[in-house]
Amino acid sequence: MSVYEAELVVERKEFAADGVLALTLRHPLGELLPAWEPGAHVDVLLEPGLERQYSLCGDPADRSAWRIAVLRESAGRGGSAHVHERLGEGAEVRVRGPRNNFGLEPAARYRFVAGGIGITPMLPMLAAAEAAGAEWTLLYGGRTRGSMAFGEELSRYGGRVTIAPEDETGLLDLPSVLDDVPEGTLVYCCGPGPLLDAVEARCPSGVLRVERFRPKEQETGGDTEFEVELARSGKTLTVAPDVSVLDAVREAGVEVLYSCTEGTCGTCETDVLDGEPDHRDSVLTEDERAVGGTMLICVSRCRGKRLVLDL
Repeated sequence: MSVYEAELVVERKEFAADGVLALTLRHPLGELLPAWEPGAHVDVLLEPGLERQYSLCGDPADRSAWRIAVLRESAGRGGSAHVHERLGEGAEVRVRGPRNNFGLEPAARYRFVAGGIGITPMLPMLAAAEAAGAEWTLLYGGRTRGSMAFGEELSRYGGRVTIAPEDETGLLDLPSVLDDVPEGTLVYCCGPGPLLDAVEARCPSGVLRVERFRPKEQETGGDTEFEVELARSGKTLTVAPDVSVLDAVREAGVEVLYSCTEGTCGTCETDVLDGEPDHRDSVLTEDERAVGGTMLICVSRCRGKRLVLDL
């Protein structure tokens, strides 16, 4: 299946909070952009070797433009600095997607928990939940009130949104929203790793949906060699203990889409036709891992001696 990729133009650039830049992107010829649903993200190809994933946080019904928001990270790897310093109004940037690993599933009730820039995928989710007539609440934390983006947009929802800056209220009061989750409720959480870990520790089994910006720590070690058969390419590869499936596939001359190489973006998700993957990503749900129908080849490996992939 082909993936949309195009040069888009920065039509509007504005600060959504201290250190958070919101960009509105349009096609230079005014062409409609691909449809998307709440939770989707796009790959922004800033320059060779510098790609980042950003959640779409505008209106899915408006196909004339995409909106993203980027937190400037002083200890980052250069992506956010590039966006803040070099993507002014009128600048062109290559964008690929959209892709969705964090889709909003139908439910009677939702409890949303966001930390910092993790509010971005929540904005269209709240609008969708509202339009569907679902019951929902949002608990939104950040370092300071000034660092928390889109507060004015959220104010229209009134008391269903709790804004909780850490310097005013301390750490998020997770027990207030997670210790009594009624049947038929889904919990959606996005934000820094410690917040996601804390929410996972409190959530009942099966109700939580998360999106991670950084890979979840995995217990690895003792990796061994295995074979990978590429069904469509007719090639069989040997994957060494210190080589990823992705690198082995690319070394064999087979083109495959990839981006983060950390198991967080889902770009390299590949169908598994045979064999048992050793899942090490931060994208697939436990149910998806149990089925074993796909794997993220940038980080995951094989539990046996052989995998057959749809490549």
